[in-house]
Amino acid sequence: MPLALCCVSHSPLLDLPGPERDLLDDIESALDRAAEFVREFDPELVVTFSPDHYNGFFYKLMPPFCVGTAATGVGDYGTHAGALDVPAELARELAESVLAAGVDVAVSMTMEVDHGTVQPLQRLLGAATARPVVPIFVNSVAVPLGPLRRASALGAAVGQHLSTLGKRVLVLGSGGLSHDPPVPALATATGPARERILHGGTMTARQRLARQEKVIEAAREFATGGGSLRPLNPEWDRGFLAALDDGRLGEFDAWDNAWITEVAGNSAHEVRTWVAAFAALASQGPYRTAVRYYRPAPALIAGFAVRTALPVHDLDSTSGRQP
Repeated sequence: MPLALCCVSHSPLLDLPGPERDLLDDIESALDRAAEFVREFDPELVVTFSPDHYNGFFYKLMPPFCVGTAATGVGDYGTHAGALDVPAELARELAESVLAAGVDVAVSMTMEVDHGTVQPLQRLLGAATARPVVPIFVNSVAVPLGPLRRASALGAAVGQHLSTLGKRVLVLGSGGLSHDPPVPALATATGPARERILHGGTMTARQRLARQEKVIEAAREFATGGGSLRPLNPEWDRGFLAALDDGRLGEFDAWDNAWITEVAGNSAHEVRTWVAAFAALASQGPYRTAVRYYRPAPALIAGFAVRTALPVHDLDSTSGRQP
């Protein structure tokens, strides 16, 4: 059965005060085209590759990859709070298949997911619980990080298993491209911030509001050319997207983590969710991207992109339904 792909950037600032209306309208137009692609494909199952921002995974135990057999949205930045519709047995079988393929992946029966997982579900499907979903956490923030080629191996193993299910499966990758938002870092965090990334714990409404205000202020400063955050790198972003469009996934195997951080920012490692998603699709053979959108968006502290894709062998039967 066919696979389809949709990769999108996420940003809490899409739903917070600050970004100019023309930027939001432009991005929302691209997201609407991606949502139409998803509606036309009509997935029976969604499998997400997404990061976390110290809301569900912490240094007390930080796996490189984790499959959720049950998951709950934490409700940060106004996203869905509560259980997702996760088919537990299917998720467990997926994890077993990935392990059998030689990719080490953890399993969580109580996974907590944040806006990095939930925002794309809401934007593309209308609601976080609209379709059954298997969430796969891909560590993209907490050093040390594995090599990018392992994200590709994860995606390929997932894609090979999904092809055996007899279902229409949407593979969803969620992550910004070049960006360096104010996420605490192990090397520099102190006090409550360090305790947070080490041990986690439920945030109060006041703590979440304070976090939102910090992000809004950082974005406002960054958009006007101030602050200490690394600048966006549109050239790097476009090169990354071109490699995906051309199917040159093997190029990422040689990408060095320190180089990614230096040229594109600490959170640019979220591109490994895109690499995993595209590797899952590529496990079915050549593919072709359809919706292509990119815009450097300092007001969102992100290089913001959208891509959809289908295997080439499925294009003839769906050509009349392309957005």
